[in-house]
Amino acid sequence: MPLSTATTIRLQHQHEVLQDLVRGLPEPELRTRVIPDKWSAYEQLSHLTAYQPLFYNRLKRIEQEEQPLFEPYVADNDPLFHDCVQRPFKEISEDFTTQRFILINHLVAMPDAVLRRTGVHQKYGPLSIAEWTEMFLLHEGHHLFSIFQLTSQLRATIRAL
Repeated sequence: MPLSTATTIRLQHQHEVLQDLVRGLPEPELRTRVIPDKWSAYEQLSHLTAYQPLFYNRLKRIEQEEQPLFEPYVADNDPLFHDCVQRPFKEISEDFTTQRFILINHLVAMPDAVLRRTGVHQKYGPLSIAEWTEMFLLHEGHHLFSIFQLTSQLRATIRAL
């Protein structure tokens, strides 16, 4: 099962909207928790940045092992997530883009037989690499939408001042 055209295009371009979403907002505002006890736009980006290498490592395991089992990812338990939150925006933004470049090149070069290999998600069961990629993109889309909502609220607050 090869990656669909829609999946490939989203893999290559979906993440690019991030720069538009945060444009014009200084880092302190991005770090502001607009909704108490919920992640800020910065924490959302930090999560996406930390998750990409984890996803890449899962892909490598699926390629090398027979149906490896994966527990759901919990960002709050991930030291890389906490590290990203502490780093400057420019640095994690560049890391996010670099990690995506690595993912794109890895996935689009995969033969169909490898894309059909499966890893087992503890909650969703066996998923092919193509299905893992779709889940990755939908998860990322969810967080990009959250960033859109948070940055829109920040801009509205700034305009009201």
